[in-house]
Amino acid sequence: MSRTTFSGPVKSDNGFEGDVTGGVDARAGYVVLYTTTSASIADITSAVNTSDKYIGTMVFESDNSKIKVATGSAAADTWVDADGTNAVTPA
Repeated sequence: MSRTTFSGPVKSDNGFEGDVTGGVDARAGYVVLYTTTSASIADITSAVNTSDKYIGTMVFESDNSKIKVATGSAAADTWVDADGTNAVTPA
């Protein structure tokens, strides 16, 4: 399966193939992020690092009230705050 990353609105005049997944509710106009803790982000064996992690994946770090963004898809790839600061490399 291939994946495409893009930004901005997406329009299709012919529909989409397959299921549209994720925490997006287009009717309400908001995105729901997966919530996790700083300990899980730092743990290379945690699900947040081993399942569905892609460059640009965003999670809400609940104990610090921050949005973290993955810099890559590997379990050991770094997470940074949404503004690009405070890097955490899972170990």
